[in-house]
Amino acid sequence: MSKAVAIVTGASSGIGRATAIRLARDFSGVVLAARRAAALSEVAEEVRAQGAEPLALEIDLMAPAAAESVVDRALAKFGRIDALLNIAGAVPGIDLFEMTDEQWHAGAALKLHGARRLTLRAWEALKAAKGSVVLMAGNAAEIPTAPAAAAGVINAAIVALAKAFADRGLEDGVQVNSVSPGPVMTGRRLSMIEKWAAAHKVGVDQAKQTLLTKSGVGRYGEPQDIAELMAFLVSPAARWMTGAQLRIDGGEVKSI
Repeated sequence: MSKAVAIVTGASSGIGRATAIRLARDFSGVVLAARRAAALSEVAEEVRAQGAEPLALEIDLMAPAAAESVVDRALAKFGRIDALLNIAGAVPGIDLFEMTDEQWHAGAALKLHGARRLTLRAWEALKAAKGSVVLMAGNAAEIPTAPAAAAGVINAAIVALAKAFADRGLEDGVQVNSVSPGPVMTGRRLSMIEKWAAAHKVGVDQAKQTLLTKSGVGRYGEPQDIAELMAFLVSPAARWMTGAQLRIDGGEVKSI
């Protein structure tokens, strides 16, 4: 385990939780940022069980001052930041012709702007450590649809933002990439499947299989699948990889 520190947002559940626990095998300190205190406490115990020191921060990254708080508290405890994994944020699946301005802004507030502010605030520490950043996008960036228009627009913006940070990182020695998962079985996806099942008057198991078939993949991904890629991207083995958009989607996107 290296004497290094990682910040993971969205660490209370799903991909963020899996990533935080996975990184505890490689980093001596893991900062856990999310809104649900009880869930964060559970993740902190799992991080500690892996041998790393956790710092659990109950915080809403949509707040403009949140980024400063996370970075300052991380530096106060550990004195350094070597990796930042921006995983927090879910964009509501509301139709293009039905979304209000407020819903558009809310969709971008955490996933895009929260990640941008946190990366900017952590940049000097990352520069000092010659560290790594990962921004979570999604396949909707490449396959936008009217029913999930905001997800397509915001995820595409995240891919572009990661490339912009990576460009500056060439000067500053900071590695930046984005990751686009396909259909991963998280609590949020299960909730979406349950809503689809109710709307179409079918059972949840049938809905799972129908939506899996529509996605064109052999199985749903698991949070651990994404966590392993995250761990690789912030490891020494991936140091020459920067400015990349990486799909991990079970083959959902068929285009080149």
